[in-house]
Order: sequence, then structure tokens, then C-alpha cells
Amino acid sequence: MLKQRTLKEPVSTVGIGLHSGRRIRMVLRPAPENTGIVFRRTDLKGAPDIPARPENVNDTRLATTVNVGSARVSTIEHLMSAFNGLGIDNCLVEVDAPEIPVMDGSAASFVFLIHAAGIVEQNAPKRFVCVLKTVEVKDGDKSARLEPHFGFTLDFSISFHHPAIDATIQRARVDFSKDSYVKDVSRARTFGFVNDVEFLRSMGLAQGGTLENAVVMDDYRVLNSDGLRSRDEFVKHKILDAMGDLYVLGHPLLAAYTAHKSGHALNNRLLRALLAEQGAWELVTFEEAQKAPVDFVFKPSGALA
Repeated sequence: MLKQRTLKEPVSTVGIGLHSGRRIRMVLRPAPENTGIVFRRTDLKGAPDIPARPENVNDTRLATTVNVGSARVSTIEHLMSAFNGLGIDNCLVEVDAPEIPVMDGSAASFVFLIHAAGIVEQNAPKRFVCVLKTVEVKDGDKSARLEPHFGFTLDFSISFHHPAIDATIQRARVDFSKDSYVKDVSRARTFGFVNDVEFLRSMGLAQGGTLENAVVMDDYRVLNSDGLRSRDEFVKHKILDAMGDLYVLGHPLLAAYTAHKSGHALNNRLLRALLAEQGAWELVTFEEAQKAPVDFVFKPSGALA
């Protein structure tokens, strides 16, 4: 049986909030079978839980935010991406602030934390959302699509009309039957523009944004002294984001995802469109692990491929 996975033991970290600039403590804890990913606001009365589900995503400005009533947690996409990439089905995320710490702007720190905690299989079948027919959403020249596929692939293209980005690879495809989340996706950092940062700060946002946790550009060039981590870092970060956005579905996808200029809002619309279309998907399990896509077979490292 292909089994669900959680952490072996709790692990904690402290980091800065991208928008608040405040010091945030986060603890990742093992969770029972069929729990999913649940965020807990330990700083609020009653420590309310906020499950990661498509219907709980009600704010996609600048980041993916989940809420239940007035309790909310934002900037969850990089952590959710790491959970997706490492095959973590169940985890309780305790956080003492309304956002997840940004760390270095990629998912690499979260991958390190999860590996430090260890990954264990649980005595319940891993459940997949298997896409049975194509579902697509559009917003002007932006688009996102899910198609049937026995495995998990992401194909993303970007277009920013900026000299620094135009000089890089602007389309990338990741196929987890042969590519590695840890090596090929997790280290790609978020990026932004100086003019946008100044505007956001004037609104009380991006208070924690620095060259240490984002790739920042002026009108012509990358300002980080160490440059880019790879020639496809910009588009790979969009793939990283998409993996986080898609994982609020609550289960890994068996599908091919294709997008052009998509973002948090369109990705969530895609999930809602998929769930709303009768006959477009089904939940599947694999009683015999060897019959599952090679992408999801448990490996000692815990990483996809």
C-alpha cells in the first residue's frame, strides 16, 4: 500500500515575516492520518485551527492566505510547496503570527526543517486527486490548466518584459518521474521590483523584505550581489509557488499542470473549477505501491524523485 506520510518528530524555527517584519516562531508537528495540513494560530485566543483547503483561500493578493473567520495565516505557499514536494500528507503548523516566516524566499529552509524532523509513513492509504478531464481557467492573457496524467508534471511560462528577466529562461517543465523537487525547484527564490517594494512599504506591507529573502530588481538589473541561483530561477519560483497553491487541495494531484503568467488567484480558481466540475476528478489510492506512479514512491530522502 502506498501510505500517507507525516513528520517523525516536531521541529521549530524562527524567522521574519515578509509583510509584518516581525519575528515569528513556527513549529511543525506530526499529525494523525487523514488530518491534512492544518495551521494553528497559537497567538490567538483558543488557538484556532485553519485547515489548508481551497474554500479557505479567500485572499490571494501578494500571497496565498487561508482563513477561518477572522483567524488567518498568509504567505503559506512556500511551506505548502515543500509539503507537496516531499510528500507530506499530514502536519500541524503552529505559528504565533498571521503569516509564515519568509526565510530565504524559497522553500529550501522548509525542506531542511522537514528532513531534520524526519519523514515517516502512516498506516493509511495515500489519497490522490486524479484528474479525469481537462479543466482550464483564464484571465486575459493568463491561463492555468489541469489535464489527465498518470504522475505529476508542471509546465510554466512567464512574460514580464523586463531586461533582467528577459535574459533568463522563461519557460520550464518539471516531471517528477525524473526530476527532483529538492534539486530542481526548492531553491528558487521569490522576486520583486524596487518600485513595488517602496509602494508596498508605504502601505505598511513588505516590511521584512530584503535582499536576503528575495531577488530584487531595479528597472534594468538584479540588485543581489550574488546574482541568480540558476538561469531559470524566475520561472522555477513560479513553479514552486504553483506547487504550494495546488496543495491546498488537500491531496497530491495526478495531473499535468500547464500555465502562462498564472498566480495565486488563478491557481485557486483552477482548483475550485476542478472540484466544481462533475466527473472531472476522482479520489484514488494504490493498494500495491508498485502500481503507483514512480513520482510518489517513498524514498529514504523523502523527496519526489
